[in-house]
Formats: sequence, structure tokens, C-alpha cells
Amino acid sequence: MKQFFKFMFASMLGTFLTLVIMFFIFMGIVVSIVSLSSKDEVVISPNSILQIKLDMPMVERSSMQYIKFGSFQAGNMGLDDVLKNIKKAANDQNIKGIYLDLNNVVAGMASVEEIRNALKEFKTSGKFIVSYSEDYTQKAYYLASISDKIYLNPEGQLTFKGISGQLMFMKGTLKKLDVDVQIIRHGKFKSAVEPLMLDKMSEPNREQTLTYITALWDQMLKGISESRHIEQEQLNTIANSLGAQTAEDALNQKLVDKLIYKDELIAELKARCGKKESQKLSLISLTKYMDVADKSKRVRSKDRIAVIYAAGDIVSGDGDDQTVGSEPVSKAIREARLDDRVKAIVLRVNSPGGSALASEVIYREIILAKKVKPVVVSMSDLAASGGYWISCAANKIIAQPNTITGSIGVFGVVPNFQKFFNNKLGISFDGVKTNTYSDFPNVNRALTPFEQSVFQKDVEHIYSLFLKHVSEGRNLTIAQVDSIGQGRVWSGADAKKIKLIDDFGGLDVAIKTAANLAKISDYRLLNLPKQKDPFTKLFEELTGGNEETRIQKELGDTYIYYQYLKSIKQMKGVQARLPYELMID
Repeated sequence: MKQFFKFMFASMLGTFLTLVIMFFIFMGIVVSIVSLSSKDEVVISPNSILQIKLDMPMVERSSMQYIKFGSFQAGNMGLDDVLKNIKKAANDQNIKGIYLDLNNVVAGMASVEEIRNALKEFKTSGKFIVSYSEDYTQKAYYLASISDKIYLNPEGQLTFKGISGQLMFMKGTLKKLDVDVQIIRHGKFKSAVEPLMLDKMSEPNREQTLTYITALWDQMLKGISESRHIEQEQLNTIANSLGAQTAEDALNQKLVDKLIYKDELIAELKARCGKKESQKLSLISLTKYMDVADKSKRVRSKDRIAVIYAAGDIVSGDGDDQTVGSEPVSKAIREARLDDRVKAIVLRVNSPGGSALASEVIYREIILAKKVKPVVVSMSDLAASGGYWISCAANKIIAQPNTITGSIGVFGVVPNFQKFFNNKLGISFDGVKTNTYSDFPNVNRALTPFEQSVFQKDVEHIYSLFLKHVSEGRNLTIAQVDSIGQGRVWSGADAKKIKLIDDFGGLDVAIKTAANLAKISDYRLLNLPKQKDPFTKLFEELTGGNEETRIQKELGDTYIYYQYLKSIKQMKGVQARLPYELMID
């Protein structure tokens, strides 16, 4: 009996403590939300420096609020806010310059290009940009190259070796597991399925991959050459000889301006701000600067341009923060079409593709919208396969030279786990059916020749539909589209040459293009689909709703393998998808 009361009181105490902890967490959430609605405007002192770090996973669009509560954080930093705040800093008299803290850059190549262009525009204000790092990756160095001065830790490193592309192949693993993957595809370059059926790259895939990573490298060399006044041929020589292995090498090759420690950097920044050594340096982080009021002229026009975001794998239904759900995106396009205040639509696409059916649902709404108002597509890092499907009908397509696009092709995958279950697990299956193909498709047996022909017919039909859409949207013949299709991936630079895109630029260029087509000069932006309120976002974060971001941070470079396996699991129906599992280094 004594033992019983001991456990009972221990259980009661545990429950009580849990309730107390939950109460304080709840009160903290309430205080955070109240503070969001009542917080005072952040004021910064004169001669401040905007510190930009890009070491967190970046999304296309920031959450409604970038909330921090203890170690929790609701929402990721968005590319839209990075660009907006660089522009705001250019016109802010209290901002003396920008310090790029580039120990790590977690962003795609086209996103980096867009940030770099924004920094280039910032420099026209006459303010300085200084970069510092202990270890510049190639992506970070490309961004840093726009700076007035590039500094490196004396014992640091600068990676400059060219770009390589690597695919992970799982044919051997599947063979060991007795899993047979049945693949139906159209397009000799449709390499999204190659990791499942080969143990090395096919020659067409090798050709297309080398072509577009060479285009990415050439774009990088061009920017560095212009900013650092080093010939591209010399830059290639440095890369081919690994001539920038040490900090001294980087300095001798004129890739950096000076080797300094952090304390020397701080002294340098103080000098640029006209501060004495004894005075405190006023650095303001990008996340804090987001709360500083924008003093630029407010637009009061009723006219609007709707910016609709489509980022992630394209899936049917509602989707989530990591995917492009056909339902919310098509609904957003429909709302913008029916809103008389919206004079033009910009579809911001950052997607490797996905479900052909979901892509078609979104495409249909683009066609309807285009009949009543201009539609412009802004391509980010990726707008390929299904991502290009939803883009091709627009009046204009704007992309960066290092955007990855194209991949006009389709495929279907039906795994056969029969031998795996039988031989590895000792599991067998049996059943009954009313008709010959009631169990079609079935992952517990092989497809019959007739079933394979049914799948192939479906794939050919969808590929023909894809060609038709691109032909009509880009004013090309079916034969022309097929010649540049077949699942082949293109860089933005090459895509312009073959008329898959119209112009180079970021979201700002796409918005201006839309405004010109709509013949309006004063307008406000309407961001769609509508986002969840800050309380909901914070609650989801506290309860594990933002698990994907934590997994990405935890796995680091190996996250790509987790993402690939997850995407295979989510595949339903015929896919129009890019082989975006390619690791570019």
C-alpha cells in the first residue's frame, strides 16, 4: 500500500509540473503574439551597418511574421524580404553600408544571383559593401565578389575549383533487396528515373548535365571577372590548378583584397563609419532590420499586381509549406483573375515539377487568367518539367541565366516488391478480384505486357499534351518543342536561346514587365496564396509542425538523400519531374 501511494503521488506531481510548464509556454506564446501587434517601431542609430547572414534555409516568401520565442522560430527568412530590405537600406540615411557575413550561404544559384543583383543596385547609392568569411564556398564567393572589399581570415580558405554534378544511384541497393522498379517514360533525357534503373549516368544525361553546369559556371565566372577585373581565362586556370587552396593563395591570385582577423574587420568597419576605436560598432541584423519602418513613398493606388508563389514539388490537393498544392495555387490564380483591382498576375515558380495532373490543374487557371489580364512568370532556382508546364502559357517568362528549366518530358514508376516480400521477409500475398485488372496497378507483382502498354499509352498522351501546351504558349511548332524537349534540362542562359524564356531578371523585373503589359505605373502588390496567421505558425513550430526545416538543418548536405527518398514515396500518377537530386558542388 505504501508503494502504491508513492507512485500515485509521484504521478500527480509529474502531471502538476507538466501543467505548470504548459501554462508558462502558453503565456509566453500569448505575450509574443501581443508584442507582435503592439511592438514599437525599431529605430536604429546613424552610421549603422546592415549585417547580412544567409546561413539558414531560405524560402521564396517569408512567413507573415518572422517570430522568435526562446529557441523556437516560426517561419524562415524569405528571399522576398532579403531583397526588400537591401533596397530599403539603400534609401535609409542611417545605414552607412552592408557587411556580408558569408561563412555559409544556404540558397540556390538563381536566388544568389538575385541577391547579388540587388547588392549591385545598392552600390549605386554610394554606400559600401564589405565581405568577410573564414571559409568562402564558391557560392558565397560569387556573392562576395560584388563587394567593394573582400576580406578573408589569414588561416581561412576559399574554394575555387569549378562545378561538379553528382547523382546517387540505387540500382544496386534495389537489386540486393529484390525490388524490381518498372519504369515507363518518354524522353531520352528524362533522367529522374535513372538512379532507380542504372548504376551510372546515361550518355544523354551526362551530356545535358555537363551542358547546364557549364552554363552555371560560365555565369559565375562572368560575374567574378567583371567585379574583380580578372580575365575569365585566368579564373579557369586558378580553378584547374586548385590555385586558391590557402588564404595566401587567394590573396596572391587577387581573389581577395586582404587577410585580416575579426578584430581587424571590426576596426575597419568602425573606420568606414567614422567611429573611434573606443566607440561601439552599430551592427543591425537583417532579421531585426525587417522591423525598421520603410520611409519610401507609400503607393495609394487601388491597382494591384498579384504575386502568386509556387514553390516545391507539385502535388494534387492542398499540399503544405514544402509543396505546390494544386488546390491553393489554382484558387489563388482564380481569385486574382476575378478581382477587378488586380491588373496583372506574376507567378513566381521555384519547382522541379511533380504530378502531371496537378500541373494541368494549375495550367488551366493560368489559361483562364491570361484571357482577361497579363500573366508573367518569374522563375527562381528551378522551374522545370511540371514547373515549366505551369509556366509555359504566360505572356512573358523571366528567369535568371543560372535558373534550371526545361525538362519537357514525363515518366511513371511502378515498383514490384514481390521478391522482396517473399525472399527477404517471408511474406506472401493472395486475394480475389471481380475483373481481370481489378488489382491494377499492384506493387506486389510484375506488370503484364498489356498493363505496361496501358501505362506507356498514358505517358505518351501526357507528353503530347505537354508538347501542345508549350507549342501554343511559346509560339513554336510541335517538332521544335520535341527537339528541345525529350526531358532535357536547360540553364536559363541556354533556355533564352531556344525561346523557352523571354528575358533575364528576378522577381522585380517580372513585376515591372507585368506592370508594363497592364499599362499601369502605380500599384500595390498582393501576395498569394494567403498565409497562416502568426499564432498558427508559432503553434505549429512548438508542436513540431515545422519539422522539415529542423531535419534540413540537422542533416546538412545529406538532406538531399532524405528529400529524394521522400519524393519517391509521394509520387502518384504520371510525373513531370526534374532530376533535381543532382548535387552541384
